[in-house]
Amino acid sequence: MKLLILGRDGQVGTALTQVLAPLGAIAAYGRQGADFSHPADLEGVVKREQPDVIVNAAAYTAVDRAESEPELARLVNTEGPAVLARVAAETGAWMIHYSTDYVFDGSGTTAWAEDDPTGPLNVYGETKRAGEEAIAASGCKHLVFRTSWVHAPGGNNFIAKMLSLAQSRDELKVIDDQHGAPTSARLIAEVTARAIQQIANDRPIPSGLYHLVASGETTWNGYARFAIAEALARGVPLKLAPERVLAVPTSAFPTPARRPLNSRLSTLKLRDALGIDLPNWKTDAMGTLDTILPEKMT
Repeated sequence: MKLLILGRDGQVGTALTQVLAPLGAIAAYGRQGADFSHPADLEGVVKREQPDVIVNAAAYTAVDRAESEPELARLVNTEGPAVLARVAAETGAWMIHYSTDYVFDGSGTTAWAEDDPTGPLNVYGETKRAGEEAIAASGCKHLVFRTSWVHAPGGNNFIAKMLSLAQSRDELKVIDDQHGAPTSARLIAEVTARAIQQIANDRPIPSGLYHLVASGETTWNGYARFAIAEALARGVPLKLAPERVLAVPTSAFPTPARRPLNSRLSTLKLRDALGIDLPNWKTDAMGTLDTILPEKMT
C-alpha cells in the first residue's frame, strides 16, 4: 500500500510515521511540504503521491490562541481536511483523520457516543467539528477518530511539565473537575495500523466516526498525582509528594477558551468494529513515562 501521512512532526504524526512503516510505502509531510494554512495546495500533494490511504494528523491545536486566530484555525482544521476528503473521493483513496473530545459541550457525567449531539464550547472545537462534517459530506471512504488528552514523550507534554514542576515546588494546584482519558500517540497509531491492515485485506470497518481513547478515566489532578507517584516509586528525586497536588476547579485558572468538563468518550463502537481491547490509561501512560523518566537512582 501507499500511505500519505500529513502532520508528521506532531505527537500523533511522529508515532504514525514509526508505527505505519511496516505496512507499505510511506510519504510523510510536515508543514514545509504540506502547509494547511494554504489548503488549496494540498490537492497537488495528494495527486503527486497517489496514496491508497491519506492519514491526516495535521491540526491547529493551540486551543486558547484559536480564540484570537479563528480564521487560521478554520483553514487548518476545516478547509484542509475538506480538500483532502474531496480529492480522496475523486481518487478512491481512504482518508483517516483525527478529531477531538472538544466537539462536545462537556455536560453530564456519562461517556459520549459517536452519535450524541455535539456542541463545541470554543473555536478549536467548532473548527474540528466542521472538519468532521466536511469529510462526511465529501462521500469519501473515511475513518475519523476522536481522541482526547493526547500525550507522547516529546512536544507539549503534561507529564513532563508536572514532573518538572515537582522538582522545584512543594505544592501544586491542578484542575480536578475535568474528566477524561489520557491517551498516548502510540496507542492512536497502533489502532490506526490495525484499521489500515483491515483495509489492505479488503475487510475495512464501516466508514464513519469512532472514538479512540484509552480505557478508564481520571482528572488532570489524578493524572498529575499518578505521574508523580510513579516517578517517586522509581527513585526519581522530587520535592513534591502526590498528596500535595491540590484539587482546584476549572474556574481557578481562567482561559480564553472554555474547556469541556466531561470528556469521557465511549469506545464500544471501535472495540466491536476492530475486535480489540484498549488498555487502561495508566498502562498506556507507562510508555510515555518510561521515555521521560531518567534511570532509577540508587
